[in-house]
Amino acid sequence: MRASRLVSILLLLQARGRLTAADLAAELEVSVRTIYRDVESLHAAGIPLYGDAGHRGGYQLVDGYRTRLTGLSADEAKALSLAGLPGPAAELGLGSVLTAAQLKIRAALPPALAEQVGQVQDRFHLDVSSWYGQTADVPFLPAVADAVWRGRALQVRYRRWKAPTDVDRRLEPYGLVLKAGRWYLVAGPRPSTYRVDQILELTELTDEFAIPPSFSLVGYWQSYKSEFLDHLYGGSATVCVTEAGLGRLSGPVAEAVARTGAPEPDGRTRAVVPIESLDMARREFLALGADIEVLAPPELRAAIAAAARAAAARYADATA
Repeated sequence: MRASRLVSILLLLQARGRLTAADLAAELEVSVRTIYRDVESLHAAGIPLYGDAGHRGGYQLVDGYRTRLTGLSADEAKALSLAGLPGPAAELGLGSVLTAAQLKIRAALPPALAEQVGQVQDRFHLDVSSWYGQTADVPFLPAVADAVWRGRALQVRYRRWKAPTDVDRRLEPYGLVLKAGRWYLVAGPRPSTYRVDQILELTELTDEFAIPPSFSLVGYWQSYKSEFLDHLYGGSATVCVTEAGLGRLSGPVAEAVARTGAPEPDGRTRAVVPIESLDMARREFLALGADIEVLAPPELRAAIAAAARAAAARYADATA
């Protein structure tokens, strides 16, 4: 474990330049004192590593030094073989590039390790598209990706859900996110999210821009996703679910039941679950039939009861 951490310190310094002990400790999830001990060990091993004190200080490798300790472990090589997503890479115009890179990686590995990587690729397939959704046409995705890479602003005509639906926007592409088979562009100057398949026209501008140093694509997306779900599921309902019904739940409702569910004397599970709207909840819970009972709110319970009575009346002749 320690040997692996020493190699990681070298590779981090080689890739990023100067890093403080606190930076290294946070990256490797160890204490600063541990980093101090590791640096002393690297010094003792003859690694040309030096540190500067002060506010702008940190550790750095001597200019020109490059470690050759870049060999992959078996687990690392297997994980890397799963990192390539052929479908999304092809959509970005990088399909042939990904194939060539994978061939180079396998050619550079020892035969036994290359064989294991091949077995992983033969036995595991990653499909990030949604199961029931249709594949959206994204003709401007390669152009958007190119603008992201080169830091070029875009002028687009974009279709949104509210009026006026078609609007013109100048966007500064910060990054692309693939979520459930759909591509989203995160763009500034005030970070916002745009569906790439809703871009109607696109022109690359000559002016460049700088992404704010404090911006994190991962951090932004996590915050955006959380806010989206909070807004989407603005209400709640109290339900009782049978054991059979538990296996039919999905999404935030299933998560809420697993997190807060409490057993009832009759064997069912009682929980408070999020709902998008009364109408959406009525349709979702009706699909579970007798495996779920809505206790609150009263208007949702009444709506489901009315729908159940209407269905029973329609099939009344079948029981005669």
